[in-house]
Amino acid sequence: MSDVKPRSFVSAQMVAERAGVSRSAVSRTFTDGASVSAATRHKVLEAASALGYHVNHLARVLRERSSIVCLVVADITTPIRAHMVDVLTRKLQAAGKVIMIINTETDIESVSAALRQTLNYRADATVVLSGTPPAALIETCLANGQQVVLINRDDKLVGSHNLGVDNTLASAEALFLLRRAGCRRLGLVTSTAGTASLVERERAFVAAASEAGLPVIVTSSGPTSYASGFESARQLFGQSQSPDGVFCVTDLLALGFMDAARHEFSLRIPEDLCIVGFDDIEQASWESYKLTTFAQPLAAMASHVVDLLLNPAVAGTERRLFAPVPAWRKSVRPTPAQP
Repeated sequence: MSDVKPRSFVSAQMVAERAGVSRSAVSRTFTDGASVSAATRHKVLEAASALGYHVNHLARVLRERSSIVCLVVADITTPIRAHMVDVLTRKLQAAGKVIMIINTETDIESVSAALRQTLNYRADATVVLSGTPPAALIETCLANGQQVVLINRDDKLVGSHNLGVDNTLASAEALFLLRRAGCRRLGLVTSTAGTASLVERERAFVAAASEAGLPVIVTSSGPTSYASGFESARQLFGQSQSPDGVFCVTDLLALGFMDAARHEFSLRIPEDLCIVGFDDIEQASWESYKLTTFAQPLAAMASHVVDLLLNPAVAGTERRLFAPVPAWRKSVRPTPAQP
């Protein structure tokens, strides 16, 4: 656990004093096209780095809280992430917050640059929906006085709020549904994303199956996408010991897996194969899929985020888990198949 604690606001005057230059020299250093010698620029940048100073691009005249909340989001086009952003922005705007969405790729450099922008614009808070920002960057936000809310991460950083879904419960329930359906050859489909929530679902499902004496074939064929789910089905059903019950750690993977199983291997769902997903995206309820899955309670999570941001004095650190909501449909048999 980190021991980083919020520090007081670092002003341009403090940078000037440390660098031994005038305040105007600091201002010129951080103004594009302004005249400043190389030696002065070096001293100012060195002092700014040592103090953790970041330029306020919005308004150096601001003296009150900005009401800006930054959402740092990766993979924004995926159905679950798009839904999460929609729910959060509606709740935050209704609470009088100004939303800055930073759409970033999942590589560390891109996310790091996005988090630095939240400091430059003196955001009151940052909500991180991406699994990739390193803890050191989040600590920098905390050290600069921001509220930080992490969603579906496993960090334990002093001062941050961490919300997530109870993946262990969902995985145990998924196993129960498959066993009740009479499935004995189990598979798990995940992705190469390696985010905390996906890894947690995989580990919990495999552990629960192991306790029940059931081995699990785990496969991943790429990023969290329909295409990866499709390819995973090709891999699993291209071998002699193929599964009769599968837990896909996201619905998007499950939809691709279902289509490949039906159209390339002529398997009937749920008669020959039972599938459980996770997320309850809109497409999961479509007639073509009727996927049994677990929903993330996004409305409740978003309301809790708003409550936290409206009460900045509330201490952070403790992780709060929300129970997943089962969505029973037709991709799992209610009873074992008849011989």
